[in-house]
Amino acid sequence: MPKLNENYQNLKESYLFVEIAHRVSKYAEANPDKKIIRLGIGDVTLPLEPLAVEGLHEGVNAMTSTETFKGYGPEQGYDFLRQAVVDYYAENGVTIQADDVFISDGAKSDTGNIGDLFAKDNVVLIPDPVYPVYVDTNVMTGREILYIDANAENNFLPMPNPEIHADLIYICSPNNPTGAAYNKDQLKAWVDYALANEAVILYDSAYEAFITDPELPRSIFAVEGAKKCAIEFCSLSKTAGFTGTRCGYTIVPQELVFKASNGEEMSVNAMWKRRQTTKFNGTSYIVQKGAAAIFTKEGMAQCHENIAYYQENAKIISDVLAKKGIRFFGGKNSPYIWFECPKGMDSWDFFDYLLNNAQVVGTPGAGFGKNGQNFFRLTSFGTHENTREAMERFEKLF
Repeated sequence: MPKLNENYQNLKESYLFVEIAHRVSKYAEANPDKKIIRLGIGDVTLPLEPLAVEGLHEGVNAMTSTETFKGYGPEQGYDFLRQAVVDYYAENGVTIQADDVFISDGAKSDTGNIGDLFAKDNVVLIPDPVYPVYVDTNVMTGREILYIDANAENNFLPMPNPEIHADLIYICSPNNPTGAAYNKDQLKAWVDYALANEAVILYDSAYEAFITDPELPRSIFAVEGAKKCAIEFCSLSKTAGFTGTRCGYTIVPQELVFKASNGEEMSVNAMWKRRQTTKFNGTSYIVQKGAAAIFTKEGMAQCHENIAYYQENAKIISDVLAKKGIRFFGGKNSPYIWFECPKGMDSWDFFDYLLNNAQVVGTPGAGFGKNGQNFFRLTSFGTHENTREAMERFEKLF
């Protein structure tokens, strides 16, 4: 009989969005005549940008000819896309190398898989509330997890505590679920903390394309010293609507080097490359051609049009909340709006109340941690029509 990974017994009973889907399905079955508007899961609704589609077609066409056919590609990504990412960072004032870039099927996979590089006895520091993947993947491994409180008092932007030691630190900015974004000085404090503790920051920048404030950094590598202590994860899911197409990238700097117990230096970049070449066959050539088209000047312009569409939805939601005097965070520099549940309700009670009385689906904050118990998340990824209708219904309730 094999020994199972019993850490799975320590996971919560069900993944947050599975429970949401169950409740919505049950309501829909009982109320087939009611129109349900979903502003819960952060999935996009606009189609892919025209240039992305052209790139995908180019990739498909290449598969029809012996001369241009592509089989197994480099696990770390084709050079044309890795260089496109380097150029994109340069446009935002950040210098990285092509060898730092690893193309993948998305930030969710990489933020979970990165744990393969670190021993079980590392102490992990995670903000609460938090994207559940950070927690669950470390619970599966059996690591010790410390939580740092993100709350209304610190604007959901917790700062490091020098009295606490951690080895791995998860930061998501702009944040999922709260929409809060760190400024450069705040990130510098985290980089200084990581360097002092010889820790690694696992920095999720999946929503960086939504930043409009020029004072907010779009990469942790805009901070001096970060290349010695940080790994950055990003995705085209929200930047370019690739939620179903699947493409992301992880930046592992060459400067990220630590000493092993035997005194030898180990490059985290080399370790990730070894891990990916062993466990991952790479993102498809077709998808990478579509992604490369996104990083052109015209491709980015098309992405920004879609992002502006979602930003308008965020404003629609934020304006109603402000009108009703409901405290909220995010909505600017982020596709998420995080607000305090009205009438003192906890988040799951409010979820049921909103579903039953307005047929609007959001995400209960409790699913992201104890500090989300009385908060709720709405996303701006719906259509204009549905977002307006949802908030009209919301406004009538309160």
